[in-house]
Amino acid sequence: MCKIFVRADPNLYDTSTRSLRLHGVVTSIRLENHFWHVLGEIGRRDGMNVNQLITKLYDEIIEARGEVQNFTSFLRVCCVRYLSLQILGGIPSDVSVPIWSLDANAVLAQERAAFEPLVPAI
Repeated sequence: MCKIFVRADPNLYDTSTRSLRLHGVVTSIRLENHFWHVLGEIGRRDGMNVNQLITKLYDEIIEARGEVQNFTSFLRVCCVRYLSLQILGGIPSDVSVPIWSLDANAVLAQERAAFEPLVPAI
């Protein structure tokens, strides 16, 4: 089993830093190359480059939550959720289908139903 993970191309888990502007403020984001690739795919689905996607995600998380403690972690989780939602069927694997065209409430409900048993009771 582990050979599948251990023998992966090291370039996938090497990191790279990209600089971008978020509303005029220059910032740097360091992610593993595989996450940059996934962000690129997500952005292309909606006609955006990676910087445009990151800016949109930043704006929307700030609007929804008021702040985000660790934006880089948020981006990683976005990538994992994107791939997971494709497996669940909530996001079509056909990359010509834009994310904006999906019924977000239905996708979120499907995700909650799939992972509900995994959430420990408080």
